[in-house]
Amino acid sequence: MTESARLLTGGNPQIPKGEGQGPINAYIAAMPGWKSAVGREIDEIVTRAVPGVVKAVKWNSPLYGAGDGGWFLGLHCMTAYIKVSFFKGGLLKPLPPVGSKVADVRYLHISEAEPLDRALFTDWVTQASHLPGTRM
Repeated sequence: MTESARLLTGGNPQIPKGEGQGPINAYIAAMPGWKSAVGREIDEIVTRAVPGVVKAVKWNSPLYGAGDGGWFLGLHCMTAYIKVSFFKGGLLKPLPPVGSKVADVRYLHISEAEPLDRALFTDWVTQASHLPGTRM
């Protein structure tokens, strides 16, 4: 964890908002324990799957967007897992496993005991990047 980052409730790093790879790297470096390696892997998969992906940290969460100025994916550290938010996840096939109170939003929870399914995650990222982004 970086010295300047403070962990909020549930272990989510408090990172100043900013655009580009720098704030994303700061967030990933501040993710506690095993979550940092998974955060790095997620960032690498998204970068490979979506040429020209736009990156930012807002509200202490990394966000990823494509072409239209909207966001298709976000991350947030919880106590026992990383919550990956697909903002139009209700349109993905197959559906990400965890529903939301917000229409169309679906989640993937990644825990230390259940590693990331790289192939399925890459497919979801590719699909999500082609959908209209969510403005925040």
